[in-house]
Amino acid sequence: MLTPGQKLARGTCRHLISLGFACVEELLPTSGLRVDIMALGPRGEIWVVECKSSRSDFQTDHKWQGYLAWCDRFFWAVDTAFPTELLPDKTGLILADDYDAHLVRMAPESKLAGARRKSVTQIFARTAAQRLQALRDPGPATVLGRMANQSGLP
Repeated sequence: MLTPGQKLARGTCRHLISLGFACVEELLPTSGLRVDIMALGPRGEIWVVECKSSRSDFQTDHKWQGYLAWCDRFFWAVDTAFPTELLPDKTGLILADDYDAHLVRMAPESKLAGARRKSVTQIFARTAAQRLQALRDPGPATVLGRMANQSGLP
């Protein structure tokens, strides 16, 4: 069974896919950070979306500003019952449910530097490829996952 945050992520990813993005959920851009959704757009733009299912979920999240250095645009995905006035004005807003989402407020753009963009894109690609391989053949993917964790790679 999916958690409320996972349901928001599913609906948000469905919407982003309809806009031409590829999405990876629960991606680790660097040690100590885990973004709910990283989306890679058709022109190489990188968006990060944090899914918040409640007021307390938002108020206990003290790491979100660390995600800004890993994307061109940062968004919150919440449901229609969430008190959106809590969310910072200079971030994007997506209203989502289990099945779809609607982009309410576009996030301001803060373009990544070339070296950071290359690094993030490689992390995105490796994570997506490893997860796809794990679906096809969970045995070797499990071994590769352990090796990546031991070497400090995401």
